[in-house]
Amino acid sequence: MAVNLSKNGPALTAAFKEVVDEKSNTNWALFTYEGNSNDIRLAEKGDGGLEELVEELNSGKVMYAFCRVQDPNSGLPKYVLINWTGEGVKDARKGICANHVSSMANFLKGAHVTINARGDEDVEPEAIMQKVAKASGANYSFHKEAPSRFQDSGPQGPVGSVYQKTNAMSEIKKTNKDNFWAQAEKEEEKRRQEERHKADEERQKMEKERKDREAKEAMQRDKRDKERATQIDQQKKYQQQQDTESKDQEKPRVEQQEENQAAEKKAVKRGESVEKVNEAASLISQRAVNPREMFKQRERGITPSDSDVPSAAPASPQPGRLQSPFLSKPVYESERASSPQRQASPVPAGSASPVRATEEAPAANSYVQETAYEKPAQPPVEENNLYEVTPDETPDRGTCARALYDYQAADDTEISFDPDDMITGIEMIDEGWWRGFSPDGHFGMFPANYVELI
Repeated sequence: MAVNLSKNGPALTAAFKEVVDEKSNTNWALFTYEGNSNDIRLAEKGDGGLEELVEELNSGKVMYAFCRVQDPNSGLPKYVLINWTGEGVKDARKGICANHVSSMANFLKGAHVTINARGDEDVEPEAIMQKVAKASGANYSFHKEAPSRFQDSGPQGPVGSVYQKTNAMSEIKKTNKDNFWAQAEKEEEKRRQEERHKADEERQKMEKERKDREAKEAMQRDKRDKERATQIDQQKKYQQQQDTESKDQEKPRVEQQEENQAAEKKAVKRGESVEKVNEAASLISQRAVNPREMFKQRERGITPSDSDVPSAAPASPQPGRLQSPFLSKPVYESERASSPQRQASPVPAGSASPVRATEEAPAANSYVQETAYEKPAQPPVEENNLYEVTPDETPDRGTCARALYDYQAADDTEISFDPDDMITGIEMIDEGWWRGFSPDGHFGMFPANYVELI
């Protein structure tokens, strides 16, 4: 960036004019920067010449000095420009300020000698005056002829010497200045080390606090998670307990409902069976011919009269009882003992009367109500598909029928069956009574209106 001479322009110009003015006592002026900016300001001015100017130079700054001196040859005023760059200035700052040298030379114009100095040895007053003398370009000899070397020139003047008078104050100031800047550098380095040490301690402290805080937060988070898990487990256990208790309380009610529904179905089924039984008993009791008597006579080899037996009745072979593992005599006898004895077969025409029919109907009704066997409820099945018999199977089993109602045998000449049981090998010995094989293999008579042919 370019140097800024306008901010403090009036002060800079006034100091420059004082140095250039021969009538002014001010013979030097020192300029520098404001902090780390590029703004030039007036640092100092005085009338003590080069000796006083050199004492004001700072080794930690970049400065520009303009001084008026007297030419030792001609005695005329000469102007010296010193571009001072101290040894303590940073390299980056040096690079920036190096571009400002030409601008300062244009502002402080009229300098006969320009010196670029970095140390005290570059600004020694004697060395500067020698450069001024060389730069004047004139040796006023007044064109005097050189004396002959053989001519006696008289007594010679004092022999010149390189001895210079020591300026105690200048030496003390120079030494103090060097010691001061060395001490300042040491203190600055010490301060930087202390700042770095404090920064490290602060960083370590913050890191430790962060780790402690994270550890504490992790412990609290784990504790909350455990408490939440415990609450969830307790809630699950409580819910399971409530579900178990609800199921235990609901189970008896459901079982009771199922039992009630099963009882209602059984009662409806029993009512229908009782109605059919009563109807069948009524029809059987009104018949004139007693097929049971006819069957017993045929078993004994007695031929019934033509008036009792229809001429169209076919002769049947001698029936025989099948042996089956399903037949259990003790069970059969216990069932007969537990149920009241009833007459289910029709009576002869001479003995049929309304009283007889009335007695048989209640007996059948009471037997159905008190029977010990109850078939469990089954899902509804299409009647057309039950016990379907193919044409190939029908000749082997003879004429077959499916039971519509349940029937309990009154004696050994009859068979018992439940609804939907299959009756095979049927012989139609009478319009109201047939013979066939029950599902347990027993052969006997049964009411024809209790079944349907298939």
